[in-house]
Amino acid sequence: MAVTYRLRQFGSALLARVAPAERAQVAALLSPAELRLFERMPRYDQRHCLDVCTALRTAGYADPLLLRAALLHDCGKVDDDGRPIALIYYGVFVLLKRLLPGLYHLAARYGRGPLRPFAVHARHDDRSAAMAAAAGSPPALVAILRDYAARRSTPYTLALGQADRQH
Repeated sequence: MAVTYRLRQFGSALLARVAPAERAQVAALLSPAELRLFERMPRYDQRHCLDVCTALRTAGYADPLLLRAALLHDCGKVDDDGRPIALIYYGVFVLLKRLLPGLYHLAARYGRGPLRPFAVHARHDDRSAAMAAAAGSPPALVAILRDYAARRSTPYTLALGQADRQH
């Protein structure tokens, strides 16, 4: 991806906002436990998940399970102690994955201390599914997230993936 795209993405993350009306829509769609997962994410990840959900709606998807999955698909980027991945790490992830993927994977495997964000990031898809399951999400919603984490091609994971790549 072009450097200018990543710079714009970084700027958007810094300026990310979630309007009160959007928060109300999220609260109406998610269960209370799911809402807590959403609210634990930093604003930039909330904004991203909302943008993915909006893209799905714009594309004609209306199944609440898919929309809820969109809102929760990155909740696993928050570690078990409630700490989100600092925004600066995202640039490091992109550079390492592109230029030195072996080093990224080594850091993710080691995953302690200052490398903990690498482990959380590398496993966030699986973590999101596990966190949704622990929050009592319906099995069908958890299945969407698990299939997405496993890169299984289903109508829902294909739609979620396309919307995710757009944002």
